[in-house]
Amino acid sequence: MIRIFFATLVVGASFLSARIVGSDATIRSAIVKVYTVVKTPNYQLPWSSTIQQVSGSGAVIEGRRILTNAHVVANHTFIEVQRYGERHRYIAHVIAVSHQLDLALLRVDDPDFFEGITPLSFGPLPQIEQKVSVYGFPMGGDTLSVTAGVVSRIEHQRYVHSGESFLAIQIDAAVNPGNSGGPAISGGKIVGVVMEGIQKAQSISYLVPTVMIRHFLKDLQDGRLDGVPAFAALVQPMENPALKRHYHLSPKAGGVLVDKVLDLGGLKGILRVGDVITAIDGHPIQEDATAAFRSGEYTNYEYYAQLHQIGEKVHLRILRDGKPMQIDAPLLKTASDLLLTGTYRYDRMPEYYILGGYVFSPLTRNLAVRVARSYIQLIPYVEDFVSKKHKNIPLLLRVLPSPISRGDYATMYWPIAKVNGKAIHSFEELVAILEKAKTGETVLENKMGERIVIDNVAARKYQQTILKRYNIEYDRSVDLRKKKTEEIKR
Repeated sequence: MIRIFFATLVVGASFLSARIVGSDATIRSAIVKVYTVVKTPNYQLPWSSTIQQVSGSGAVIEGRRILTNAHVVANHTFIEVQRYGERHRYIAHVIAVSHQLDLALLRVDDPDFFEGITPLSFGPLPQIEQKVSVYGFPMGGDTLSVTAGVVSRIEHQRYVHSGESFLAIQIDAAVNPGNSGGPAISGGKIVGVVMEGIQKAQSISYLVPTVMIRHFLKDLQDGRLDGVPAFAALVQPMENPALKRHYHLSPKAGGVLVDKVLDLGGLKGILRVGDVITAIDGHPIQEDATAAFRSGEYTNYEYYAQLHQIGEKVHLRILRDGKPMQIDAPLLKTASDLLLTGTYRYDRMPEYYILGGYVFSPLTRNLAVRVARSYIQLIPYVEDFVSKKHKNIPLLLRVLPSPISRGDYATMYWPIAKVNGKAIHSFEELVAILEKAKTGETVLENKMGERIVIDNVAARKYQQTILKRYNIEYDRSVDLRKKKTEEIKR
């Protein structure tokens, strides 16, 4: 099953106008088209990128803000917005973006843009079979399009943009590229924001529900976006009868079994391996790891943790060695904080460091999803977690052919376990070692014991020649250049 975004690649073609069906003038005036120039990084060649223009939709909400998808403005260099019924474009800027929830807020500094617009407000979580109208600027036309449908399902789904799972609304309205970021309206209020659909499926698309939009807006009230907390323990459902008996549960009891408590998640000493969590914030957990969010409607039990803000606590009922207990578990980290490769990165260029044509980079999820199937040595790292020692995975990303790297050309996506016989645990640690390597040799080693040796003197002697040959302007990424400049100033 392949899911796709509903942002449109702008190619300069002109289309026939789309038909507007049953839309209200007040609602129409608050719908905008978003044009974004995007600089997309290349994680395999981290010094390079591509430029393209995409378009999506958005809606004006209170506070003179425009609500849209994060993926409509991700990696942006320039944004314009266009009001319904007008041809003039206004320059827009990003106020805040949650790549987790695929949501973004934009502002327009020109006060004329908001003249005559009544901001849209938010409604409650809709009911199954409730009618909705989707507003936006999809492909197939230049003017506003409105399509109608009903809510067909509400449950946790994987958000394509972040790769994380949150509550989502499935609808059957016709939605196409360009609808991304547009509102789904019911009863005159926003009930969700269009984010993605399933390729080759008939009328299956998904909305970010208002319950998650409100979380995003509340998070921003202190001027800082902390994100949606992750429940920092790995659990398994308890559907098997023998498993239930072993952990002192009755045949019809529900709950989830704690398999691992993550080192840096804040739950060490609070939860233990072997605990059975039976309820979260007063909501019983079913044997399939779901909890009811409404009568007869269930979704992943982590929904109740995700309703909290970072720094808050979630109340748990547990069984420990068969004895009932109640605990308050702090929610301190997001998924990106806990995963060894993080979650998908946006709005920044990849980190890299080059020494004599040997290109180094941390293993990121952006890179791993592209190459892990071909380089299976990377797969164990993709779902692993950070620890006090292990912050990320340093890679020998590739080797640029030159007289000093003969025999190493085929080496790519090579995880580094040791440098000069000493274990290393992060890309930052690797860079610090390479920066000091002025003489002698640097010996890199992977977990299998294979070695690559770099002649430090030759590497520095031919560095500029190699960079020039491959048309690479800098030997390191912008973040490392800034760090080096700051160190020189100190």
